[in-house]
Amino acid sequence: MKVSDVLSLSTRMFRTNPMRTFLTILGLSVGIGAVLFLVSLGYGLQKLVLGNITSADSLLSLDVTPGAGNAITVSKGNIQNIAKIPHVDFVSPIVTYNSQVTINGVTGSTVANVVDSNFFKLSGQNVDYGQLPSANNTTGIIISSAGASLFGLSPKNIVGQSANISLLIPDSGTETANTIVSNRPGPFKIIGVIKDDSSNYIYFPFASLSDLNIQTFDELKIKISDAKYASSISSAVISQGFMVSSLSNIVDQTNKIFQIIQTVLAIFGLIALVVSAIGMMNTMTITLLERINEIGIMRAIGISKKDIKLMFLAESMIMGFLGGLGGIILGYVGGLLVNSGVNLLAQTFGGKALNLFYYPAWFVYFIIIFSTVIGLLTGIFPSIKASKLNPLSALRYK
Repeated sequence: MKVSDVLSLSTRMFRTNPMRTFLTILGLSVGIGAVLFLVSLGYGLQKLVLGNITSADSLLSLDVTPGAGNAITVSKGNIQNIAKIPHVDFVSPIVTYNSQVTINGVTGSTVANVVDSNFFKLSGQNVDYGQLPSANNTTGIIISSAGASLFGLSPKNIVGQSANISLLIPDSGTETANTIVSNRPGPFKIIGVIKDDSSNYIYFPFASLSDLNIQTFDELKIKISDAKYASSISSAVISQGFMVSSLSNIVDQTNKIFQIIQTVLAIFGLIALVVSAIGMMNTMTITLLERINEIGIMRAIGISKKDIKLMFLAESMIMGFLGGLGGIILGYVGGLLVNSGVNLLAQTFGGKALNLFYYPAWFVYFIIIFSTVIGLLTGIFPSIKASKLNPLSALRYK
């Protein structure tokens, strides 16, 4: 029997039993759609979380802090030694001071993190409003959203505001803050806001303090040339008495957690898929019973057992394939509706619109192949049963 004949006989169900065929395909589509919906939700949440904490440079950075009890300080000499370690591209120091900020006549105390422009690349931080400072920045200030609320301004409205900033910088070897840096080269200006409603801080440019010759720092960020050198560089830094941590380690742990979440969500979706696959197998079994006489006639006129088996397998695979396409449509539409509803609620309460679902192309292709295989599996038993029917018994079946 020709391939065209097999396909013609396999698609008869759309003409002879259109409603039953449609409901069978719809049942499989619901199961496939549930898997796609839940797994894409897991991927979307993973992408959302990691997208907010990582950048390409941040995954190639190491955080260096003094040892326990701050018995060891990070000095300029330490920075020079660390910068000489092979495969270290550059080092970005951070120092923290208490400060007072005055905006529109309102003065508040906050923490000032003095950094250079490389810090934001290596930390993976980004602003929700405004922009990040440039490499030659001397007057631009980044503030947290909690810091903005301290001055009675929204994060959006505080961008562009002039600020009078005083840093309390202690003399070397003392704990007394007797050096005050105010508006140099000034006036300072708020150029960006980081979404953080729990901590009150600003990021202050190192270039404004170049003449003070700061000797000690609170933390360093190291940019390495390749992730494969992270272990050796960490060991070299630790041998100098410092503690080292890496955002890539946090990302790895986060990915493992989301893999577990995606697996659990996929299991819930597979439960619905199993139920729909059982329904599809039941449909194929009923189809076999209805066609016993036809099978007897086909066998009597010379159609082989192999052709009978192929006919049933092709029919089940076609329904599986169409169930996969329907499942993709249902899963995507369901995700679109849920995402729109969640974003509508978020905007109502002053939140930010987010995309909770992500559909990797490979997973969409896998869904179609998987649903076709499910169809094939549900058709194996009926096809074998049909191919083994005795022609005479099949002709006499009522």
